[in-house]
Amino acid sequence: MEKVEDKMVFSRNEEFQATLQPNYDKHSELKAFDDTKAGVKGLVDAGNSTEVPRIFVHPRESIHNSSGFTEKEFVFPVIDLEGIDHPMTHKEIVDKVRDASETWGFFQVVNHGIPLPVLEEMLQGARRFFEQDVEIKKQYYTRDTAKKVAHVSNFDLFSPSVPAASWRDSLYCFMCPNPPSPEEFPITCREILIEFSKNMMKLGCSLFELLSEGLGLNPCHLKDMNCAEGLSIAQHYYPACPQPELTIGTRQHSDCVFITVLLQDDIGGLQVRHQNQWIDVPPTPGALVVNIGDLLQIISNDKYISVEHRVLSNKVGPRISVPCFFSTGAFPSPRIYGPIKELLSECNLPKYRATTVKEYTDYFRKKGFDGTSTLLDYKILS
Repeated sequence: MEKVEDKMVFSRNEEFQATLQPNYDKHSELKAFDDTKAGVKGLVDAGNSTEVPRIFVHPRESIHNSSGFTEKEFVFPVIDLEGIDHPMTHKEIVDKVRDASETWGFFQVVNHGIPLPVLEEMLQGARRFFEQDVEIKKQYYTRDTAKKVAHVSNFDLFSPSVPAASWRDSLYCFMCPNPPSPEEFPITCREILIEFSKNMMKLGCSLFELLSEGLGLNPCHLKDMNCAEGLSIAQHYYPACPQPELTIGTRQHSDCVFITVLLQDDIGGLQVRHQNQWIDVPPTPGALVVNIGDLLQIISNDKYISVEHRVLSNKVGPRISVPCFFSTGAFPSPRIYGPIKELLSECNLPKYRATTVKEYTDYFRKKGFDGTSTLLDYKILS
């Protein structure tokens, strides 16, 4: 049965689209854009960049509810991982990770062990892919979610509950387990993608150990649950936008994974929802941004929080980011995930129904970035 909330989302989007032009055929224009296989960058390269096409125009309220707070009132958490193997420092790091995961759902890490040249080359590799000849990029363009290497603009482009497209192109690469052969990765970023992935898996395992300890569990608990089994690396390219007040780089959403580790350049634009305000995540040289995903909120039974975030469009660009998603995604995995039994009691009953990663991911992708939380549909009603 269709949910009332879904009907309301569709209704609001239909009303918004009707205000653009009376004879606006959104689906036809989306299809024409998608058929070019050139993405947003293709629009810019073709010289169609003085105005934002109407398929990218978002409702004003989804863009202009920005924060009125200054950086002094909200200090985004930054955690130094140096000394992670020293007993005294280790406890302090666990405490900081736990506090940030409970209150922000986000934090930055420095001295994380991935060399700066590797981070810089990963960003350059992403740039090389998107700025190469469009005919080469078209070979990777697909909406087939079974592909382990996929270039696409807006995975939810045709979702009826999403009001407009976002000003962003992406390349998704499934890295673990069972990655594609190296030859399937684009040559522009092949070597660095493989090297970066190895470094990221190592860091991810360390983060899961800290998160496990923050829950009062054995350091290996989350790893033993296979939370670190899957890794997908995306590369996002946000071209400079002529009218950033009309569109957005990425609509507000939370991530349908266990954790995300983000490498971003120095352009900025990432914002996190904190205490009902949008707070800028300041680009910090050499730092990586970590955020709790929906699946970790489910298994921690709301101890850790998966919060909404978004990316603003900008007249300056391109902005390049590389989010690393720890999850097996849409690929089949038999394990069922629900609230961890060791965390439950008579005073802390399960708050979510159990699910597989694939079921949750498929449902999330079907919804798209529609402004509603997928978690709500997995809540156990009291």
